[in-house]
Amino acid sequence: MSITLLRKACVWTLLLAPVPALAQDAVKIGILNDQSGPFASYQGIGSVVAAKMAVEDYGGKAGGKPVEVVAADHQNKTDIGIGIARRWYENDGVDAIFDVPNSSIALAVAGMSAEKNKVFVGSGAGTALLTGEKCTPNTVHWTYDTYAYGRGLGKAIVQQGGKKWFFITADYAFGHDLEKQASEAVKASGGQVLGAVRHPLGTADYASFLLQAQASGADIIGIANAGDDTITSMKQAAEFGLTKDHKLAGLILGMNGLPALTLRFAQGAQIMNPFYWDLNDDTRAFAKRFAERIPSKAYPNDMQAGVYASVIHYLKAVDKVGGARDGKAVVMAMKDMPTDDPLYGKGYVRKDGRKIHPLYLLQVKSPDESKSAWDLLKVVGTIKGEDAFRPETDGQCPLVK
Repeated sequence: MSITLLRKACVWTLLLAPVPALAQDAVKIGILNDQSGPFASYQGIGSVVAAKMAVEDYGGKAGGKPVEVVAADHQNKTDIGIGIARRWYENDGVDAIFDVPNSSIALAVAGMSAEKNKVFVGSGAGTALLTGEKCTPNTVHWTYDTYAYGRGLGKAIVQQGGKKWFFITADYAFGHDLEKQASEAVKASGGQVLGAVRHPLGTADYASFLLQAQASGADIIGIANAGDDTITSMKQAAEFGLTKDHKLAGLILGMNGLPALTLRFAQGAQIMNPFYWDLNDDTRAFAKRFAERIPSKAYPNDMQAGVYASVIHYLKAVDKVGGARDGKAVVMAMKDMPTDDPLYGKGYVRKDGRKIHPLYLLQVKSPDESKSAWDLLKVVGTIKGEDAFRPETDGQCPLVK
């Protein structure tokens, strides 16, 4: 073979040879959520701040590499959310995606995370399908789900005498699931569901929906939506005078919405949460640090605290595995280790990916009871995690044998 042909052969050999993957120089965490729409004040920049605080408190490294946090706004559009997830996974070296309010987007991201062998940890996501029929070995569902909130609050209110229900429900997967879970709990506890009406995400005028609820003969109006939709619908219900003869049950009434709703309109309402900033010294200290870093100076809610707690546990798992590249192995480590952090305390992650921890029944304070801007709730009951979340054997998750 001539020198020229030999050189050409060598060049083609180099071009066709498999190229080793570039060494990952960091563990990258992506916070994907709504930063400009109806969920922005409930997750948004607050979840990004919480993730960065977790990384700093953990020491800034895991698996021998520095940890980076990136963030993006999915705008509550599934195509945008899944496009960001794909770019992060395929081009930007992101190892895990956290938060993801909006159940349709969360389910899509969970599927892609399994396909790419990455990690998805839902803190803002609500649908119980994530640990049911749509569970994957790459998903952990951390903060809450529609089963726990819908069934827990439905049962508690019926036991207090609220027997006849009508639902005002967000018309997408999350709202449908929330209404279903609450309805089943109401009926199982001896109550009745007299009807329901559904509305689009981001509805501004609830007059026609509220009139249907008023005419139904129900004494409990179940608000099966989230974010700004919950606040707008409950505020308009109070303005319409419905609260004189009806009790509002905000199934996902978040603490961050109460200042806009005002204690005058919300007082006495009950919600379920696995976290409240005023539970103990650790939660109070975290809330103070968080408020100093977030532009709005708001205190953290359960989903933002869930991002902090879940990032801590994820980084422990990365250390245990020795790296972040194998998402399935990292999630398996998250399940093998008990959870323990300053905000959620001790708990564990089940085979189906469901994180188990207690839930608190909280009641909105009256204006006279509140002593400061974020002194909004009081604990009136505690539910064990094993009693709050769906039994593992009932979820139809293929990982559970």
